[in-house]
Amino acid sequence: MEINEANLIEHELTLRNLRVTKEVVETRRSIVRWMALALGVISPGESRLTAISVLDSVFYFQFGQRKDPTVEELSAYINQSWGEINEKTLRYHLLQLKKAHIVDNAKGKYFLTAPQMGDRYDADAWVSNYIDSLTNPIKDKTRAVIKELKGR
Repeated sequence: MEINEANLIEHELTLRNLRVTKEVVETRRSIVRWMALALGVISPGESRLTAISVLDSVFYFQFGQRKDPTVEELSAYINQSWGEINEKTLRYHLLQLKKAHIVDNAKGKYFLTAPQMGDRYDADAWVSNYIDSLTNPIKDKTRAVIKELKGR
């Protein structure tokens, strides 16, 4: 029996284990770039800043302002902190973050995918929930398949 492997893929994730050097924590931009690389938002050596600026804007509102921003608020922050961004580009990057399960939206507002437990504006709760929500299903399915394998 042939299995169409492409149809088995539910979600792909990229998480990178990066060193945290003195240069990484030197500026807000370098910290957000490190986060974007660690979470697979950008690829190594990527020079585009737009995806990083969008991720930064979501972090700014989520953890700094403790609020869920609109596209207009995100745009205003990016225009002031990073440089001009048009709405179509902003919405494209928000969609990419949504596909990566980093961002969600409701009622015209955007926010980091809420943790199952804890304060939605708590960075520690978000990081733990985000990584666990991506990796736990893989661990569970791997355990089940190994159990099947052992029984054959």
